[in-house]
Amino acid sequence: MNRFLSIVVFLIFTVNAAAQKVFSVEYQNQADVKVFVVDYENQADLKVFKVKYQNQASKNEGRWFFTDFSNQADKKIYFVKYANQADLKIYFVKYENQAGWNNNSKMQLFY
Repeated sequence: MNRFLSIVVFLIFTVNAAAQKVFSVEYQNQADVKVFVVDYENQADLKVFKVKYQNQASKNEGRWFFTDFSNQADKKIYFVKYANQADLKIYFVKYENQAGWNNNSKMQLFY
């Protein structure tokens, strides 16, 4: 029984560690995180690379997979119109190796 419980706890933490599957919601009150897309890389808290496949999404390193349905996502995001409304400012990068955090204090938003 103890071994079974250890395995279950391990699996729960492993699944929760990959919180980079996101779904863009239609209304602000449905979102876990409000996001604003900035024009320049140095303005961003997080540099994001959009991956094509779900298994390419990183743990919390800026590689996002956009799901088709909200129940498939680890986090629901809402894109706001103004930077002062956002919990997180992001910049979409062209290459996977450019993804990552500029502001580590905001990392907890995606755990």
